[in-house]
Amino acid sequence: MRLSIAAVGRMKAGPEQEMAARYLDRLRKAGGPLGLDFTGVSEIAESRASSAAERKRDEGARLLALLPEGARLLVLDETGRTPSSDEFAVLLARHRDDGARDLALAIGGPDGHGDEMRTRASGLIAFGRLTFPHQIVRILLAEQLYRATTILSGHPYHRA
Repeated sequence: MRLSIAAVGRMKAGPEQEMAARYLDRLRKAGGPLGLDFTGVSEIAESRASSAAERKRDEGARLLALLPEGARLLVLDETGRTPSSDEFAVLLARHRDDGARDLALAIGGPDGHGDEMRTRASGLIAFGRLTFPHQIVRILLAEQLYRATTILSGHPYHRA
């Protein structure tokens, strides 16, 4: 299954970008043998619409346009379920084992995701109830994707 990330906001050069890149590189190397092929990150600029509702609609439409046809979608959203790392790994494996060809994970902008994204999603995931800058969310997601591969392969990186 091909994994991708679709995100609102661009990562600027610096330590956050380096850390995310480090985990995504590990994911690329560890995921292939498990049938989890990371294909990359697609970024869109934040919407400049005047209202939050319009920004969420605009960003959602542009994120959805990035997805491969028929892709399943997991949306990172504060209203989502907060899985453990083990549960997240099982969720990825379940999508893979159910025959999903593509699975995209979407990171929203400062206003979050609109109803269109939530409705289209196969699932909503939260990294807790706190609000994080998109750079940190990107790092957290990259690390959890890599951690999921280590859990699925029995690698000692993950210690519960």
